[in-house]
This record gives sequence, structure tokens and C-alpha cells, in this order.
Amino acid sequence: MLEKLIQEIRGNNNDEANKTLSEIVSALKDLKDKTILNSLSEEEIESYAKKLECGKETLKDIVKELIKPARDPREEVKKAKLNENIKTINDLKVGMVLEGTIRNIMDFGCFVDIGIHEDGLVHISELSQTYVKNVSDIVKINDIVKVKVIAIDLERKRISLSLKDVKEE
Repeated sequence: MLEKLIQEIRGNNNDEANKTLSEIVSALKDLKDKTILNSLSEEEIESYAKKLECGKETLKDIVKELIKPARDPREEVKKAKLNENIKTINDLKVGMVLEGTIRNIMDFGCFVDIGIHEDGLVHISELSQTYVKNVSDIVKINDIVKVKVIAIDLERKRISLSLKDVKEE
């Protein structure tokens, strides 16, 4: 239907273009009303699908989303309690204990978002007191963890973190 409208506009057929446009607007207005949406029969969905020149199943999915908008099937992600006093890498001190979120997992360790621009790295050897073969056995993406700052390289903007012996200091 939109292609038809575009062709009518290009062909300077304004009367037909206005008619097509009003059909589209009418169909969309009907579909905006939740009482109409909840009571649509298969035949009516098929009729609207033909009017709007889209597939019936596509229109069913659209109607389903319009009835219950903004439903996100994913679980709510917990957020770390970030230290508000730490805004840049320069605010960090070796020995600080911070809360952060695991952002990425690699074979050699994991990256933790501690609330500043640079994520810190927890090397695989700093994940546990015992031997770790696989990083994902210890942490998962979006896990909230307490980490200790063990080294800061201001020149290369790298932060080394540890999960071992994390105690509030």
C-alpha cells in the first residue's frame, strides 16, 4: 500500500494519493485502539493485513505487541553499587575494594566495569586462590563482583583487579 502511495505521489495523482493515505491512516487508527485490538477476529486481521499489504502473521505479532507494549522478556539485570567518589582512573588507589559488573570474559581473565571509562582486568590467576582452568567456571557476564585494585598503569590506562582475598578496607 505504501508503494502504491509513493507511485501515486510520483505520478502527481494527488486525489488517489490522498485516498490511499486516508485508508492507511484509518487502518492504523483502528489498530491503535486497544479495545478493537483485543477483539480482532482472524478475518479482521486478514482484512487489515490486506489493507496494509503486510503478512497476516506479521500483523498478528504487531497487534500482540500493541496490546502489551514494552514487555521485555529478559530478566532485570542487577546493578553494581558504584563508588560515586571514583570518576576517573586518577581517583583509584591500590588496595581499594570496589563493586563492579563483569562485562566481558576472555580466556585470560575477565573485564569488570567499575564505573569509570576504563574497565579493569581480573587476570585468570587473580580469580581464585585455587587453580582456574576456565574463567566462565568462576564468573558470568553481568555478575556483580567485589574486586580489589592491585595495580594501576596511568600511562597505558590499565587497571589490574583481583577477586582473591577481597576484604572491605
